[in-house]
Amino acid sequence: MTTTLSFLPRPASGRLRSLWRSVHAPVPGVPAWAVRSAYLIQLAVLPSCVWRIVAVTFHVPLMNDTGASRQEMSGDLPWWFPMELYVIVLSLATEVFAFAAYGLIARWGEVWPRWVPVLRGRRVPISRAAGMAALGAIALTVLWGWTIVTTLFGETINGQPESPESPFYEFGWRYVVAFASYLPLIAWGPLLAGLTVTYVRRRRAH
Repeated sequence: MTTTLSFLPRPASGRLRSLWRSVHAPVPGVPAWAVRSAYLIQLAVLPSCVWRIVAVTFHVPLMNDTGASRQEMSGDLPWWFPMELYVIVLSLATEVFAFAAYGLIARWGEVWPRWVPVLRGRRVPISRAAGMAALGAIALTVLWGWTIVTTLFGETINGQPESPESPFYEFGWRYVVAFASYLPLIAWGPLLAGLTVTYVRRRRAH
């Protein structure tokens, strides 16, 4: 006799798989390269997030040790929001922001999901979605393009010299690891721009 046990994880895993498919599955008409681009955006963001958490939260020596105290490294952060926690929150927020690219290929980017109050079930305006995505693509392209260029010249994005504790202060293995972690971010903006163009064309065609 077969007995179904409610505490087994299979139903929960089934719901998770269903949720995963619903937020990632492309709608009909999305080209294969657009689907790959959405996944690549998520992967492009991941190395820098991992690097920050490993270096700052878990204190793996991936930055130069100048003897600065944690309070000095925390800068203007309040005492109740330590740098270790800030980096985790920042990394999670970055991944969520990158995840928004799936809205340009999935159903929830065309019709508001059920969990959105008031707007649920309504069509997402093309101009609003595309406008936000286009602004994001431009900002990301400029930001990370400029960041990579200034890093190569040993400067921060505001033109100031890198601080001694920065892994970009002098060339070495720390520099190589940090640079390799942040370099994929340069593809974020262009990939998002391509998804935006395809999104507008597909929705206008339908």
